[in-house]
Amino acid sequence: MIIDRRALTVALTMGGVIALSEVSPLRLVAPALAQNAAAAVAQPTALPDMALGPADAPVTIVEYASLTCPHCAYFNREVFPRIKSTYVDTGKIRYVFREFPRDIKDAAGAMLARSIAKDDRVKYFAIIDVLFRQQDQLLEKTTETLTRVGKQAGLSEQAIETCLKDQTLLDKLVAGRTFAIEMLKIPGTPTFFLNGAMVKGVPSFEDLEKQIEPLLKS
Repeated sequence: MIIDRRALTVALTMGGVIALSEVSPLRLVAPALAQNAAAAVAQPTALPDMALGPADAPVTIVEYASLTCPHCAYFNREVFPRIKSTYVDTGKIRYVFREFPRDIKDAAGAMLARSIAKDDRVKYFAIIDVLFRQQDQLLEKTTETLTRVGKQAGLSEQAIETCLKDQTLLDKLVAGRTFAIEMLKIPGTPTFFLNGAMVKGVPSFEDLEKQIEPLLKS
């Protein structure tokens, strides 16, 4: 691994936020957001949002996720494809994915996805999908997995190394995490916001559908 473990640990620990990374979201009750929740969620973070769907869609879903979180991987595999085909591809929803690095492996994966995709949102979501589907390898053989994925996406070994040494990018990922904890009060990963309202736990497609449909008709 190229990014410095000690530096990342120090950064994630600032403000006491690292304790959240090991807590299962299934055991948490999400706190209510203030009345300006939608504005807070919509506020730009340190990195440009990676989103699919039209900016003026009537419904926006924001997901905070970690690449090493099994609940996030499950949602990506079992629920997100149905959300995308039913609502995103039809222009009804704007779907925003925001990284919430829990550890050095999360951060490295997010950095690689950003470096590969640059401003290409479709490519970014494709790389995130690949990393979620190879989560076991990412956890067990992090460097080898990131190198393989990077090369398959067209990066040279030197470009991958440069990406994983990008301190500015790492600082922005950590800043985004801090914003999510301090401003949005997210309890863990994954956490979803539906038009600014926090969704508890890991919702099924049917759970989200019940909440999305009334918003589309309003």
